[in-house]
Amino acid sequence: MRKIIIIVISVILLIGSIFLAKYLIDNKQKPKPVFDKIVKTVFTETVTNKSVPIVITTNGNLEAKNKIELYSEVQGVLVATSKEFKPGTTYNKGETLVKINSSEFYANLQAQKSNLFNALTSIMPDIRLDYPNEYDKWQYYLQNFDISKPIQKLPETNSEKEKFFISGRGILTTFYNVKNLEVKLDKYTLKAPFTGILTESLVNTGTLIRVGQKLGEFINPSVYEVGVSIKSEFRDLLQVGKEVELYNLEKTKTWIGKVIRINGKVDTSTQTIQAFIQVSGNDLKEGQYLEVALNAKPENNAFEISRKLLIDNSKVYVVKDSVLDLVEITPIFENQNTVVIKGLNDGTQILSQPVPGAHTGMLVKVFKENKAQ
Repeated sequence: MRKIIIIVISVILLIGSIFLAKYLIDNKQKPKPVFDKIVKTVFTETVTNKSVPIVITTNGNLEAKNKIELYSEVQGVLVATSKEFKPGTTYNKGETLVKINSSEFYANLQAQKSNLFNALTSIMPDIRLDYPNEYDKWQYYLQNFDISKPIQKLPETNSEKEKFFISGRGILTTFYNVKNLEVKLDKYTLKAPFTGILTESLVNTGTLIRVGQKLGEFINPSVYEVGVSIKSEFRDLLQVGKEVELYNLEKTKTWIGKVIRINGKVDTSTQTIQAFIQVSGNDLKEGQYLEVALNAKPENNAFEISRKLLIDNSKVYVVKDSVLDLVEITPIFENQNTVVIKGLNDGTQILSQPVPGAHTGMLVKVFKENKAQ
């Protein structure tokens, strides 16, 4: 009886093990969950190849065409004039810019003129005796000698003998010493060589001015120049006399300038050529930053896109059957924000905005309202 009970229990355990194993196997064969693929929405535009104008932009700072730096060639105290020597003060041509006290120097000049007059007076008796035919001209010169005015040129000598006589008495030396002092006296007063404005002032009234000291800067604000550098490959775009367009950084104002000079040397470090453009305008100021637009030859059968869309400078993403594909293109010319390319067929759908994480074979969905070209 005992054996029978053991056999029955064994059979029951065996059958239970079979059912348990079948249950576990059935649970392992359940289908895996299916996840939906994420499809990004992208913006595209349709390629339409056409003639694209190539506009080369460069920039530079304005500099007054007529500009002088004021330096002193004499020493003395700066005295006041009819206008304050301050930045922003305007002067007409011929007006006094700077005046330095010259009282001491002027007194010395007058003393030298007096010495010349005395030397001429002392030789008159000898001229009357030895050169009677020349006496009248020297007498006339003395009669018109005015110590308060610039001295006049000495009478012409008509013979070597007369010339040696005048030179031997020291007349020529004294005369040219006076002329030299008169020239130096003029340097105590600086006059405006043209109508303009003072842009820099480094001294004030009452200041002791020294020889070689810089006093300020004076410009003509009506005509300016801007120096620009362009790549040597585009040097044919600039010719002397050609008109070009200039505009400010905000592109709210434009001016028309003219190329007046072109440097004949190529910068070895940058391979660029410098050209100078002259421009005039009421809104222009010294040091102002301007951009210059140069129209080059249009590129046919080309397309213009944003520089952000370039991959490795030679590839772009296009959409083919809702899948991204990376294709090779040929960059022709790069502007500040765009690039002109070739190599795409008309009708190609190209991304109009960068897609983060984009890769070849990526599934995408084109936004219905495509960007208008």
